[in-house]
Amino acid sequence: MTRSPDLRYNLVGATRSEIAALLGDIDPRPYRVEQVYHWMVRRLAASLDDMTSLPKALRLSLAARAVVHDPVIVEELKASDGTVKLALGYDDGVVIEAVVMAMEGHATICLSSQAGCAVGCRFCVTGAFGPGRHLSGGEIFGQYRAIVRYANLVGRPLNVVFMGMGEPLLNFDALARSLELLAETVSLRRVTVSTSGIVPGLERLARLDRRPNLAVSLNATTQKQRSYLMPGAARWPLSELLAALRAYPLERGRRITIEYVLLEGFNDSPEDARRLPLLLRGLPVKVNLIPFNPDSVHLPGLVAPGDERINAFAAQLAAAHLNVTVRWSKGRDVGAACGQLRSRHVTDRA
Repeated sequence: MTRSPDLRYNLVGATRSEIAALLGDIDPRPYRVEQVYHWMVRRLAASLDDMTSLPKALRLSLAARAVVHDPVIVEELKASDGTVKLALGYDDGVVIEAVVMAMEGHATICLSSQAGCAVGCRFCVTGAFGPGRHLSGGEIFGQYRAIVRYANLVGRPLNVVFMGMGEPLLNFDALARSLELLAETVSLRRVTVSTSGIVPGLERLARLDRRPNLAVSLNATTQKQRSYLMPGAARWPLSELLAALRAYPLERGRRITIEYVLLEGFNDSPEDARRLPLLLRGLPVKVNLIPFNPDSVHLPGLVAPGDERINAFAAQLAAAHLNVTVRWSKGRDVGAACGQLRSRHVTDRA
């Protein structure tokens, strides 16, 4: 449990045992602990005053030592397709970005797990700004709480994807805690964790009792290509990564999503389209082809293939009996698309 700037404990992300410790000399009864936890995790209370099932005297006593403090939404940018990019600020001045995508019948929230990224993928703006810091499990869950309230998503069907800033499996303990919290309010069948392929993290994820859906950012069909594109993931060879995916436990009917960012003249050749099904042979996968989302300032020199080449690549994979979809990114015009998020500090005006 973290502390707020005035040194009171922040209830966002607190465990039942931590809440029990705070209530110990106020009202130690277990059902009181459960009430506070329910308000924080399931009802997404924005303040202690929202917890109307608690006696006022208890709320006042608790307020002397604890606070409800989510990240603050400091900026909203709305794309022409309805996608919303939100900048959320934390107490130390770090600002991260998250995305809300409206879909037919539901919404998808894209969360960040770190304020930056150490993997350094050459097609991703986040990595161009360096590793930043880890977010805690409570800070990650705080994003979810703040976004759901801000976007009026309470009670709506939601998907949650860890496809924002950072490599979730390099911040595993915080990821696992945030998944525990999310599981109280969203089925983990509606949660997806996307990774660049951190093999030790995949092995730890596989051991969780309750697991989210898994997406793996592959982006290459040879080790040389992948080491260049994703230098931070190069220490785990493709053979090791694919072995970890083959060992990953999946519920019946579930598939691993393979993400493949298409870059003109680099990984979009007919030979790449021939090699990819061979690499994935025997794996229960679906492939998302993602045309590169440009950023001429931070990612100069990279371009997406033309539509004809993209469609030919997809057709070649389909002919090899792969389940393939071209994922045209939402929110590109406000920098909310795949690979376009970045961290900053409150003093950063860029």
